[in-house]
Amino acid sequence: MTQSHPRISKAVIPAAGLGTRFLPATKATPKEMLPVVDKPAIQYVVEEAVSAGLDDVLMITGRNKRPLEDHFDRNYELESALQKKGDAGRLAKVQESSDLATMHYVRQGDPRGLGHAVLCAAPHVGHEPFAVLLGDDLIDPRDPLLQRMIEVQERHGGSVIALMEVDPEQIHLYGSAAVETTADGDVVKVTGLVEKPDPADAPSSYAVIGRYVLDPHVFDILRRTEPGRGGEIQLTDALQQLAQDEKVGGPVHGVVFKGRRYDTGDRGDYLRAIVRLACEREDLGPDFRTWLRSYVAEEMQQS
Repeated sequence: MTQSHPRISKAVIPAAGLGTRFLPATKATPKEMLPVVDKPAIQYVVEEAVSAGLDDVLMITGRNKRPLEDHFDRNYELESALQKKGDAGRLAKVQESSDLATMHYVRQGDPRGLGHAVLCAAPHVGHEPFAVLLGDDLIDPRDPLLQRMIEVQERHGGSVIALMEVDPEQIHLYGSAAVETTADGDVVKVTGLVEKPDPADAPSSYAVIGRYVLDPHVFDILRRTEPGRGGEIQLTDALQQLAQDEKVGGPVHGVVFKGRRYDTGDRGDYLRAIVRLACEREDLGPDFRTWLRSYVAEEMQQS
């Protein structure tokens, strides 16, 4: 008999990082506000949460992150100017971000890692399961990963993490999961986790990517978790404890994702994400693809 678990309604988006890999662009502009084609990366993440039915969004911010709040707020002067011009199309785009979700903000005063950022959400989340979405991973809306994770959590309880199989030589860039198969082809049971292991020590080539559905017991564990790799409080360490002891917060499952993911965490992948998304846009794609083919052909001739 399928067990019933509380319905998830809240999403947490950690956005307090300094974005040092994108300096000097991020000296005064939050990395989450860097445009991916014509929308800031953070808006894609909020849209994903809303599409999965989570319209109560808490953003964990830090110093110099005020533009994030401004983006999801109303801009009456701009809206008025667009109305006077009769520019209904751009007006709708401006209003879209402020109408997306009920937004809340809390500052992570001391940047002590992802685990600490998630812990900052405890007063808002309370005793409900909740989702965590990292802004560096953009998931294509045609591949509803978060929705699937919520379904798995509602069936099994506990926590659910997103996994993706990567080249073993790349596993040191991610958390790595030890897993057991289940009756569902895309769902595994997680028995252990290691943060950014050496390839020789990785339990598998299943990498943890930036989507989590967490049991609220994770807060109790994070409060007791000592700083780990990099001197930070690692969410992976807390999930490792949940995976090892199901009596505290239930089991940990993983959804193996094979869809389209755009990694905006470093400059090269950020550029590739823009190109891929621009090519797929109905309004931009045809002309952009034509130019891109011509550019690539010219470069190949010159080389």
